Amino acid sequence: MNITEKNLDGRWYIQGQLDFDRKLIYYRYQTIKNHIKGPYGLELGSAEGEMTQYLINDFEHLISVDGSKELLDMIPLYPNHTKIHSFFEDFKPNKKFNTIIMEHILEHVDQPVDIMLLAKEWLEDDGIILLGVPNALSIHRLVAVKMGLLQSPDELNSRDHALGHQRVYCMKTFLRDIKNAGLKVLEKGGVFFKPLSNGQIEQNWDENMIEGFYQLGKDFPDNAAEIYVVCQK
Repeated sequence: MNITEKNLDGRWYIQGQLDFDRKLIYYRYQTIKNHIKGPYGLELGSAEGEMTQYLINDFEHLISVDGSKELLDMIPLYPNHTKIHSFFEDFKPNKKFNTIIMEHILEHVDQPVDIMLLAKEWLEDDGIILLGVPNALSIHRLVAVKMGLLQSPDELNSRDHALGHQRVYCMKTFLRDIKNAGLKVLEKGGVFFKPLSNGQIEQNWDENMIEGFYQLGKDFPDNAAEIYVVCQK
């Protein structure tokens, strides 16, 4: 059984990532940070460490696991941080964690339920799992269907293929997989109301517009660009 990230080209994170992509990661962190419990955290799929730079402030010690050594090497050396180059199914922690962060992981893996089952084994009994994925029902994807650019909201587009995505979740399918993993949902919601592509936003919007649409995403979670779920055993 293979549950690791599939067809993920690390060059995208080095060459193709936009400033707005990084802004969205910051907003995702802002959305989940109040749910983080310490002292020990596990970040699955850190990539080049864009979210790691925020997470290290929330834990006495944080471990980041990623299948790309090239991307892990891009993360600065933090005194309370350990980088582990490993596929998820090969990772063997010697302790349990208070919080496990799985941001933009489940859309990449062959068997998303299996990776959540693994995470449950690594979680303290009162611990928290923070899950986040892109949303198939984001307004920009619904518009793409109306324009004939996508046949359905959950069809993989060129950016999905470049990132190695195997699926695009909506909240219904997201919650289905979470339930199948035996996790209890504490909270769910959306991050950023995105009517245009990331490239269009980067080229044409100012910071006030970006902040406004981040706030608006809280009011329209089912059609936000990203969806998140806070879980426990």
